[in-house]
Amino acid sequence: MTLLTWGIGLLVLMALAVAGMLLVKDKEMRRVFGIFLLVLVLYGMIGLSNPAARTLVNHQRLSERLVWYGILTIGAGVLIISGGIDLSIGSVFCLSAVSFALLLSKGWASPLAIVVIVAGAALIGVLHGLLVTRLRLQPFIVTLCGLFIWRGIAYWLTLPDPLAPVRGLIRFVSFGTLFTNAVTTTGSASNVGIGERSQELKGLIDLATGYPDWPAVAHIPVLGWVTSLPYRFWLLVLVAGLIGVLLHASVYGRYLYAVGANEQAARYAGVPTERYKILAYVICSVLAAVAGMLQLLELQTVSPSSGGSWYELYAITGAVLGGCSLRGGEGTVIGMLLGAAILPLLRNLCNFSGLPDDLEFTVIGVSLLLGTIADELLKRRAAARA
Repeated sequence: MTLLTWGIGLLVLMALAVAGMLLVKDKEMRRVFGIFLLVLVLYGMIGLSNPAARTLVNHQRLSERLVWYGILTIGAGVLIISGGIDLSIGSVFCLSAVSFALLLSKGWASPLAIVVIVAGAALIGVLHGLLVTRLRLQPFIVTLCGLFIWRGIAYWLTLPDPLAPVRGLIRFVSFGTLFTNAVTTTGSASNVGIGERSQELKGLIDLATGYPDWPAVAHIPVLGWVTSLPYRFWLLVLVAGLIGVLLHASVYGRYLYAVGANEQAARYAGVPTERYKILAYVICSVLAAVAGMLQLLELQTVSPSSGGSWYELYAITGAVLGGCSLRGGEGTVIGMLLGAAILPLLRNLCNFSGLPDDLEFTVIGVSLLLGTIADELLKRRAAARA
Protein backbone atom coordinates (compact mmCIF):
# COMPACT_ATOMS: atom_id res chain seq x y z
CA MET A 1 0.00 0.00 0.00
CA THR A 2 1.52 3.32 -1.04
CA LEU A 3 1.76 6.15 1.44
CA LEU A 4 -0.55 8.36 -0.66
CA THR A 5 -3.31 5.74 -0.98
CA TRP A 6 -3.02 4.84 2.67
CA GLY A 7 -3.11 8.50 3.75
CA ILE A 8 -6.14 9.39 1.63
CA GLY A 9 -8.09 6.39 2.88
CA LEU A 10 -7.21 7.22 6.47
CA LEU A 11 -8.27 10.85 6.11
CA VAL A 12 -11.60 9.82 4.61
CA LEU A 13 -12.28 7.44 7.50
CA MET A 14 -11.33 10.09 10.06
CA ALA A 15 -13.63 12.61 8.38
CA LEU A 16 -16.49 10.11 8.51
CA ALA A 17 -15.81 9.45 12.19
CA VAL A 18 -15.85 13.18 13.02
CA ALA A 19 -19.05 13.65 10.99
CA GLY A 20 -20.65 10.79 12.86
CA MET A 21 -19.76 12.32 16.20
CA LEU A 22 -21.30 15.65 15.17
CA LEU A 23 -24.45 14.33 13.50
CA VAL A 24 -25.48 11.38 15.66
CA LYS A 25 -27.53 12.30 18.71
CA ASP A 26 -27.45 8.92 20.48
CA LYS A 27 -24.91 9.02 23.32
CA GLU A 28 -23.71 5.44 22.85
CA MET A 29 -23.13 5.88 19.12
CA ARG A 30 -21.30 9.17 19.63
CA ARG A 31 -19.00 7.38 22.02
CA VAL A 32 -18.43 4.62 19.46
CA PHE A 33 -17.50 7.20 16.81
CA GLY A 34 -15.13 8.81 19.32
CA ILE A 35 -13.39 5.48 20.00
CA PHE A 36 -13.24 4.81 16.26
CA LEU A 37 -11.54 8.17 15.76
CA LEU A 38 -8.99 7.33 18.49
CA VAL A 39 -8.24 3.99 16.81
CA LEU A 40 -7.73 5.76 13.47
CA VAL A 41 -5.36 8.29 15.04
CA LEU A 42 -3.25 5.50 16.56
CA TYR A 43 -3.32 3.62 13.27
CA GLY A 44 -2.19 6.77 11.46
CA MET A 45 0.71 7.29 13.87
CA ILE A 46 1.81 3.69 13.31
CA GLY A 47 1.65 4.07 9.53
CA LEU A 48 3.71 7.25 9.61
CA SER A 49 6.33 5.78 11.94
CA ASN A 50 7.69 3.14 9.57
CA PRO A 51 6.96 1.88 6.02
CA ALA A 52 6.94 -1.70 7.36
CA ALA A 53 3.88 -0.78 9.42
CA ARG A 54 1.82 -0.48 6.24
CA THR A 55 2.65 -3.94 4.93
CA LEU A 56 0.26 -6.87 4.78
CA VAL A 57 2.41 -8.83 7.23
CA ASN A 58 2.04 -6.20 9.95
CA HIS A 59 -1.71 -6.01 9.42
CA GLN A 60 -1.94 -9.78 9.73
CA ARG A 61 0.00 -9.68 12.99
CA LEU A 62 -2.34 -7.00 14.30
CA SER A 63 -5.36 -9.11 13.41
CA GLU A 64 -3.84 -12.13 15.19
CA ARG A 65 -3.22 -10.14 18.38
CA LEU A 66 -6.67 -8.58 18.23
CA VAL A 67 -8.28 -12.01 18.62
CA TRP A 68 -6.92 -12.57 22.15
CA TYR A 69 -7.70 -9.05 23.28
CA GLY A 70 -11.09 -9.10 21.57
CA ILE A 71 -12.44 -12.35 23.01
CA LEU A 72 -11.32 -11.47 26.54
CA THR A 73 -12.58 -7.89 26.24
CA ILE A 74 -16.03 -9.00 25.10
CA GLY A 75 -16.31 -11.31 28.10
CA ALA A 76 -15.20 -8.60 30.50
CA GLY A 77 -17.48 -6.07 28.78
CA VAL A 78 -20.61 -8.21 29.21
CA LEU A 79 -19.81 -8.58 32.89
CA ILE A 80 -19.12 -4.87 33.37
CA ILE A 81 -22.41 -4.02 31.66
CA SER A 82 -24.19 -6.19 34.25
CA GLY A 83 -22.46 -4.30 37.05
CA GLY A 84 -19.76 -6.86 37.84
CA ILE A 85 -15.99 -7.16 37.53
CA ASP A 86 -13.65 -10.13 37.16
CA LEU A 87 -10.01 -9.99 38.21
CA SER A 88 -9.49 -13.72 37.64
CA ILE A 89 -9.76 -13.69 33.84
CA GLY A 90 -6.04 -14.32 33.34
CA SER A 91 -6.04 -17.17 35.87
CA VAL A 92 -9.08 -18.83 34.29
CA PHE A 93 -7.32 -18.43 30.93
CA CYS A 94 -4.22 -20.13 32.33
CA LEU A 95 -6.09 -22.94 34.12
CA SER A 96 -8.12 -23.69 30.98
CA ALA A 97 -5.00 -23.82 28.79
CA VAL A 98 -3.15 -26.02 31.29
CA SER A 99 -6.10 -28.38 31.75
CA PHE A 100 -6.66 -28.60 27.99
CA ALA A 101 -2.99 -29.48 27.44
CA LEU A 102 -3.07 -32.15 30.15
CA LEU A 103 -6.24 -33.74 28.77
CA LEU A 104 -4.83 -33.81 25.25
CA SER A 105 -1.50 -35.21 26.44
CA LYS A 106 -3.37 -38.03 28.19
CA GLY A 107 -5.04 -39.05 24.95
CA TRP A 108 -8.48 -37.49 25.35
CA ALA A 109 -10.42 -36.87 22.16
CA SER A 110 -10.20 -33.15 21.35
CA PRO A 111 -14.01 -32.55 21.15
CA LEU A 112 -14.52 -34.15 24.57
CA ALA A 113 -11.61 -32.18 26.05
CA ILE A 114 -13.07 -28.91 24.70
CA VAL A 115 -16.48 -29.70 26.20
CA VAL A 116 -14.92 -30.49 29.58
CA ILE A 117 -12.88 -27.27 29.61
CA VAL A 118 -15.86 -25.11 28.60
CA ALA A 119 -18.04 -26.82 31.23
CA GLY A 120 -15.37 -26.27 33.88
CA ALA A 121 -15.09 -22.59 32.99
CA ALA A 122 -18.87 -22.27 33.16
CA LEU A 123 -18.81 -23.80 36.66
CA ILE A 124 -16.19 -21.24 37.70
CA GLY A 125 -18.49 -18.49 36.45
CA VAL A 126 -21.44 -19.99 38.32
CA LEU A 127 -19.36 -20.15 41.51
CA HIS A 128 -18.32 -16.50 41.17
CA GLY A 129 -21.90 -15.49 40.48
CA LEU A 130 -23.32 -17.41 43.43
CA LEU A 131 -20.79 -15.93 45.84
CA VAL A 132 -21.69 -12.44 44.60
CA THR A 133 -25.46 -12.87 44.47
CA ARG A 134 -26.26 -15.30 47.31
CA LEU A 135 -23.60 -14.41 49.86
CA ARG A 136 -23.57 -10.73 48.82
CA LEU A 137 -19.78 -10.65 48.60
CA GLN A 138 -18.04 -7.89 46.69
CA PRO A 139 -17.16 -8.95 43.10
CA PHE A 140 -13.72 -7.41 43.54
CA ILE A 141 -12.94 -9.64 46.54
CA VAL A 142 -14.48 -12.80 45.04
CA THR A 143 -12.59 -12.59 41.78
CA LEU A 144 -9.38 -11.43 43.46
CA CYS A 145 -9.49 -14.65 45.48
CA GLY A 146 -10.24 -16.51 42.26
CA LEU A 147 -7.16 -14.93 40.68
CA PHE A 148 -4.98 -16.75 43.22
CA ILE A 149 -7.04 -19.93 43.49
CA TRP A 150 -7.32 -20.79 39.78
CA ARG A 151 -3.66 -20.05 39.05
CA GLY A 152 -2.71 -22.06 42.15
CA ILE A 153 -4.68 -25.02 40.78
CA ALA A 154 -2.89 -24.61 37.45
CA TYR A 155 0.43 -24.84 39.32
CA TRP A 156 -0.83 -27.87 41.26
CA LEU A 157 -1.90 -29.76 38.14
CA THR A 158 1.57 -29.39 36.59
CA LEU A 159 3.47 -30.72 39.60
CA PRO A 160 5.40 -33.98 39.00
CA ASP A 161 3.20 -35.62 41.67
CA PRO A 162 -0.05 -33.62 42.05
CA LEU A 163 -1.34 -35.97 44.76
CA ALA A 164 1.70 -35.42 46.99
CA PRO A 165 0.16 -32.33 48.74
CA VAL A 166 -3.07 -34.28 49.30
CA ARG A 167 -1.23 -37.18 50.87
CA GLY A 168 0.77 -34.78 53.00
CA LEU A 169 -2.39 -33.07 54.25
CA ILE A 170 -4.04 -36.40 55.09
CA ARG A 171 -0.86 -37.56 56.84
CA PHE A 172 -0.86 -34.34 58.90
CA VAL A 173 -4.56 -34.59 59.81
CA SER A 174 -4.27 -38.28 60.74
CA PHE A 175 -1.15 -37.62 62.85
CA GLY A 176 0.97 -39.70 60.51
CA THR A 177 -1.11 -42.88 60.65
CA LEU A 178 -1.99 -42.75 56.94
CA PHE A 179 0.44 -42.73 54.00
CA THR A 180 3.40 -43.04 56.36
CA ASN A 181 5.42 -44.98 53.82
CA ALA A 182 4.12 -43.25 50.70
CA VAL A 183 6.80 -42.18 48.25
CA THR A 184 6.59 -38.48 47.44
CA THR A 185 7.98 -37.09 44.20
CA THR A 186 9.41 -33.65 44.79
CA GLY A 187 9.69 -30.95 42.17
CA SER A 188 8.17 -27.73 40.96
CA ALA A 189 5.48 -26.89 38.41
CA SER A 190 6.57 -27.05 34.78
CA ASN A 191 5.33 -26.16 31.33
CA VAL A 192 2.85 -28.49 29.67
CA GLY A 193 1.96 -28.93 26.02
CA ILE A 194 0.25 -31.15 23.50
CA GLY A 195 3.47 -33.02 22.77
CA GLU A 196 3.32 -35.74 20.12
CA ARG A 197 -0.31 -35.02 19.24
CA SER A 198 0.51 -31.94 17.15
CA GLN A 199 0.08 -33.83 13.88
CA GLU A 200 -3.14 -35.47 15.03
CA LEU A 201 -4.53 -32.07 16.07
CA LYS A 202 -3.46 -30.32 12.88
CA GLY A 203 -7.02 -29.24 12.11
CA LEU A 204 -7.44 -27.49 15.45
CA ILE A 205 -3.96 -25.97 15.23
CA ASP A 206 -4.77 -24.60 11.77
CA LEU A 207 -7.90 -23.01 13.23
CA ALA A 208 -5.73 -21.17 15.76
CA THR A 209 -2.84 -20.28 13.47
CA GLY A 210 -3.78 -20.81 9.83
CA TYR A 211 -5.15 -18.64 7.03
CA PRO A 212 -7.91 -19.55 4.57
CA ASP A 213 -6.71 -21.20 1.36
CA TRP A 214 -9.61 -20.46 -0.95
CA PRO A 215 -8.30 -19.88 -4.52
CA ALA A 216 -11.80 -19.26 -5.84
CA VAL A 217 -12.26 -16.36 -3.41
CA ALA A 218 -8.69 -15.02 -3.54
CA HIS A 219 -9.06 -13.87 -7.16
CA ILE A 220 -12.28 -11.94 -6.58
CA PRO A 221 -11.35 -8.22 -6.22
CA VAL A 222 -13.91 -7.45 -3.51
CA LEU A 223 -13.59 -10.68 -1.50
CA GLY A 224 -9.89 -11.40 -1.97
CA TRP A 225 -8.95 -9.72 1.31
CA VAL A 226 -10.89 -12.42 3.22
CA THR A 227 -8.02 -14.87 2.71
CA SER A 228 -5.58 -12.38 4.25
CA LEU A 229 -7.17 -12.75 7.68
CA PRO A 230 -6.57 -15.77 9.95
CA TYR A 231 -9.28 -18.29 10.77
CA ARG A 232 -9.31 -17.20 14.40
CA PHE A 233 -10.20 -13.66 13.35
CA TRP A 234 -13.44 -15.02 11.94
CA LEU A 235 -13.96 -16.86 15.20
CA LEU A 236 -13.75 -13.48 16.93
CA VAL A 237 -16.32 -12.13 14.46
CA LEU A 238 -18.60 -15.06 15.31
CA VAL A 239 -18.24 -14.47 19.05
CA ALA A 240 -18.87 -10.74 18.61
CA GLY A 241 -21.92 -11.47 16.47
CA LEU A 242 -23.44 -13.86 19.00
CA ILE A 243 -22.83 -11.53 21.95
CA GLY A 244 -24.07 -8.60 19.84
CA VAL A 245 -27.37 -10.39 19.21
CA LEU A 246 -27.63 -11.24 22.91
CA LEU A 247 -26.99 -7.69 24.10
CA HIS A 248 -28.60 -5.58 21.40
CA ALA A 249 -31.32 -7.73 19.83
CA SER A 250 -32.82 -9.77 22.66
CA VAL A 251 -34.76 -9.18 25.83
CA TYR A 252 -32.03 -10.97 27.76
CA GLY A 253 -29.58 -8.26 26.79
CA ARG A 254 -32.01 -5.58 27.92
CA TYR A 255 -32.19 -7.35 31.27
CA LEU A 256 -28.38 -7.35 31.56
CA TYR A 257 -28.31 -3.61 30.91
CA ALA A 258 -31.12 -3.05 33.41
CA VAL A 259 -29.34 -5.06 36.11
CA GLY A 260 -26.16 -3.07 35.61
CA ALA A 261 -27.88 0.32 35.49
CA ASN A 262 -30.04 -0.16 38.58
CA GLU A 263 -30.24 -3.63 40.10
CA GLN A 264 -32.89 -2.73 42.66
CA ALA A 265 -35.19 -1.15 40.07
CA ALA A 266 -34.72 -4.15 37.79
CA ARG A 267 -35.67 -6.49 40.63
CA TYR A 268 -38.81 -4.48 41.36
CA ALA A 269 -39.66 -4.67 37.64
CA GLY A 270 -39.66 -8.47 37.85
CA VAL A 271 -36.23 -9.15 36.35
CA PRO A 272 -34.52 -12.21 37.93
CA THR A 273 -31.39 -10.19 38.64
CA GLU A 274 -29.40 -12.99 40.26
CA ARG A 275 -29.74 -15.25 37.22
CA TYR A 276 -28.53 -12.59 34.85
CA LYS A 277 -25.56 -11.65 37.00
CA ILE A 278 -24.58 -15.31 37.15
CA LEU A 279 -25.04 -15.53 33.36
CA ALA A 280 -22.64 -12.61 32.90
CA TYR A 281 -19.97 -14.33 35.04
CA VAL A 282 -20.43 -17.56 33.06
CA ILE A 283 -19.99 -15.76 29.72
CA CYS A 284 -16.84 -14.03 30.97
CA SER A 285 -15.24 -17.27 32.24
CA VAL A 286 -16.21 -19.31 29.17
CA LEU A 287 -14.72 -16.75 26.78
CA ALA A 288 -11.53 -16.70 28.87
CA ALA A 289 -11.38 -20.49 28.51
CA VAL A 290 -11.91 -20.29 24.73
CA ALA A 291 -9.06 -17.78 24.43
CA GLY A 292 -6.85 -20.01 26.61
CA MET A 293 -7.44 -23.07 24.42
CA LEU A 294 -6.76 -21.07 21.26
CA GLN A 295 -3.45 -19.78 22.59
CA LEU A 296 -2.40 -23.28 23.62
CA LEU A 297 -3.11 -24.52 20.09
CA GLU A 298 -1.04 -21.66 18.70
CA LEU A 299 1.98 -22.00 20.99
CA GLN A 300 1.48 -25.75 21.69
CA THR A 301 2.76 -25.17 25.23
CA VAL A 302 1.71 -23.16 28.27
CA SER A 303 3.40 -22.14 31.52
CA PRO A 304 1.35 -22.03 34.73
CA SER A 305 3.47 -19.13 35.92
CA SER A 306 3.14 -16.82 32.91
CA GLY A 307 0.15 -18.07 30.93
CA GLY A 308 -2.56 -15.42 30.95
CA SER A 309 -0.58 -13.06 33.18
CA TRP A 310 -2.07 -9.56 33.23
CA TYR A 311 -4.79 -10.57 30.77
CA GLU A 312 -7.48 -9.39 33.15
CA LEU A 313 -5.81 -5.97 32.92
CA TYR A 314 -5.98 -6.02 29.13
CA ALA A 315 -9.61 -7.17 29.12
CA ILE A 316 -10.90 -4.59 31.59
CA THR A 317 -8.87 -1.82 29.95
CA GLY A 318 -10.24 -2.67 26.52
CA ALA A 319 -13.81 -2.74 27.82
CA VAL A 320 -13.47 0.60 29.62
CA LEU A 321 -11.77 2.28 26.66
CA GLY A 322 -14.51 0.82 24.48
CA GLY A 323 -17.22 2.67 26.36
CA CYS A 324 -18.26 0.22 29.09
CA SER A 325 -18.92 2.23 32.25
CA LEU A 326 -17.53 0.69 35.42
CA ARG A 327 -20.82 1.65 37.05
CA GLY A 328 -22.59 -0.78 34.74
CA GLY A 329 -25.47 -0.47 32.30
CA GLU A 330 -23.48 0.99 29.39
CA GLY A 331 -21.46 -0.44 26.54
CA THR A 332 -21.67 -1.89 23.03
CA VAL A 333 -20.02 -4.84 21.33
CA ILE A 334 -18.60 -2.68 18.55
CA GLY A 335 -17.17 -0.39 21.22
CA MET A 336 -15.57 -3.38 22.98
CA LEU A 337 -13.90 -4.46 19.74
CA LEU A 338 -12.60 -0.94 19.11
CA GLY A 339 -11.38 -0.71 22.70
CA ALA A 340 -9.65 -4.07 22.34
CA ALA A 341 -7.94 -2.83 19.16
CA ILE A 342 -6.34 0.07 21.03
CA LEU A 343 -4.03 -2.18 23.05
CA PRO A 344 -2.39 -4.07 20.14
CA LEU A 345 -2.13 -0.78 18.27
CA LEU A 346 -0.34 0.79 21.26
CA ARG A 347 2.05 -2.16 21.41
CA ASN A 348 2.64 -1.92 17.65
CA LEU A 349 3.31 1.80 17.96
CA CYS A 350 5.83 1.18 20.74
CA ASN A 351 7.64 -1.36 18.55
CA PHE A 352 7.87 0.86 15.46
CA SER A 353 8.66 4.05 17.37
CA GLY A 354 11.52 2.43 19.26
CA LEU A 355 9.96 2.66 22.71
CA PRO A 356 11.08 -0.14 25.05
CA ASP A 357 8.60 -2.91 25.88
CA ASP A 358 9.06 -2.07 29.55
CA LEU A 359 6.90 1.01 29.03
CA GLU A 360 3.93 -1.09 27.85
CA PHE A 361 2.32 -1.28 31.29
CA THR A 362 2.79 2.45 31.77
CA VAL A 363 1.05 3.16 28.48
CA ILE A 364 -1.81 0.80 29.37
CA GLY A 365 -2.19 2.30 32.84
CA VAL A 366 -2.28 5.85 31.49
CA SER A 367 -4.82 4.79 28.85
CA LEU A 368 -7.08 3.23 31.47
CA LEU A 369 -6.80 6.30 33.68
CA LEU A 370 -7.68 8.64 30.81
CA GLY A 371 -10.62 6.43 29.85
CA THR A 372 -11.91 6.44 33.42
CA ILE A 373 -11.52 10.24 33.68
CA ALA A 374 -13.38 10.69 30.38
CA ASP A 375 -16.18 8.40 31.58
CA GLU A 376 -16.53 10.36 34.82
CA LEU A 377 -16.60 13.72 33.03
CA LEU A 378 -19.25 12.49 30.60
CA LYS A 379 -21.35 11.25 33.51
CA ARG A 380 -21.14 14.60 35.30
CA ARG A 381 -21.97 16.49 32.11
CA ALA A 382 -25.02 14.30 31.48
CA ALA A 383 -26.17 14.73 35.09
CA ALA A 384 -25.78 18.52 34.87
CA ARG A 385 -27.91 18.64 31.70
CA ALA A 386 -30.61 16.55 33.33
